Amino acid sequence: QVELVESGGGLMQAGGSLRLSCAASGRTFSISHMGWFRQAPGKEREFVAFIASGGSTVYADSVKGRFTISRDFTKNTMDLQMNNLKPEDTAVYYCARSRRVYFSRLPGDYDYWGQGTQVTVSS
Repeated sequence: QVELVESGGGLMQAGGSLRLSCAASGRTFSISHMGWFRQAPGKEREFVAFIASGGSTVYADSVKGRFTISRDFTKNTMDLQMNNLKPEDTAVYYCARSRRVYFSRLPGDYDYWGQGTQVTVSS
């Protein structure tokens, strides 16, 4: 069983920064690939960033160069540093654990999800 809890969301002006954190319970965190997703009102959940158990990363084109995903195995946490925020980044952000041994951007390939944290970027 894996439990994921996000924190760090909030309201920020465009151009600002926020750091999201995902705290994971369970002994499989260190061997699991992890991802961040987001869902804006009226839109489907979309891939944001991925980090493999070995540390390699993949980003959605829309956030590449602005967001950085990282993980701390000693604390069982995964972070998403978001810089140069834009109004279109407004969404509920979710961390999730992948059920696959390869990279996937499909929400259906992730089996455990956090409750989500709201990020609102004003123009």
